Amino acid sequence: MSLGPLMIGVSGTSLESHERAWLASPLIGGVILFARNFDRPEQLQRLVAEIRAIRHPPLLVAVDQEGGRVQRFGEPFCRLPPARSFGRLYDEDPAAAERSIRSTAWLLAAELRAVGVDLCFAPVVDLDLGIADVIGDRALHGGSEAVSRLALGFDTGLGDAGMVSTAKHFPTHAGAGSDSHTALAVDRRSLDELAGDLLPYRRLIAAGLRSIMIGHVIFPEIDPEPASLSRWWIQTQLRGELGFAGAVISDDMGMAGAAVAGGLVERVRKSLEVGCDLVLVCNELDEIPALLSEFAGYVNPAGQLRLARLRGGGTRSWDDLRASLDWRAARDALGEMSAWQGFDFGERIDDA
Repeated sequence: MSLGPLMIGVSGTSLESHERAWLASPLIGGVILFARNFDRPEQLQRLVAEIRAIRHPPLLVAVDQEGGRVQRFGEPFCRLPPARSFGRLYDEDPAAAERSIRSTAWLLAAELRAVGVDLCFAPVVDLDLGIADVIGDRALHGGSEAVSRLALGFDTGLGDAGMVSTAKHFPTHAGAGSDSHTALAVDRRSLDELAGDLLPYRRLIAAGLRSIMIGHVIFPEIDPEPASLSRWWIQTQLRGELGFAGAVISDDMGMAGAAVAGGLVERVRKSLEVGCDLVLVCNELDEIPALLSEFAGYVNPAGQLRLARLRGGGTRSWDDLRASLDWRAARDALGEMSAWQGFDFGERIDDA
């Protein structure tokens, strides 16, 4: 059975019987996990194995584990710094920052792969323009060249551990003051004014990027629809102008920024029509049965192929990883950088 176009959340630290039935549907392509799904690594590994055992080939399993405020799995997973930390280091020593972010990305991915998780939805490549509080220190830097170089280092580190990057939030959330989780988010810049925001995507795509998450921001000077619901942004700009051949993943369709399309069924329908390969439905679990009924029979062969290329590889057990010299070296390097910069990790964000 091929991967379907929906990635959904589940309610707890193990699967309920009705959730197993949902995941057996050919419309499901994966599961996104949150803090509510994590208790300890052994439990998490059982949950991931339970998810993967339902289908063959198995469903994708993903998480937002950026570091800083957005880290769903707590101790004993290594606590990771906010992305801004690497930007600060870049201002002092660009080469050291690139080495550091590559090492940290490897550490992040190696721990996730050790419990069976395929994807981490990172890096954030939104520029820090001082406008979007929801991004804040999740942004690497305010300069497009710095973000591009750091994002490429992050991509390499993930790849070293057997994981692909998912750059987000295309085309950018940097110029929208409102948080698209809770409100309509609008960026009134022209396409020419977005050139710097698009540079990291150009660089990553040229390096073979396989996955992009598209946000719900509206750019009224360019198109009246949120990017996640816009044929222009996905087909004309991303596929056409930028030449992206990988998987297009929507941000969570339960967010307020997507509400202009109507109810959840209408939002999902529109996102699939305009070209999303995988649509996230993270928290509206009571609406999953209606979605499975509404989209029965939907098939996107090209999207299925793109999603199959996102599977993780090259894993070792949690205990073997934590006993390894490379894990210890990466952890120690991260600890030294944390102590040097005096990281303030802030509060965790537990939504999508």
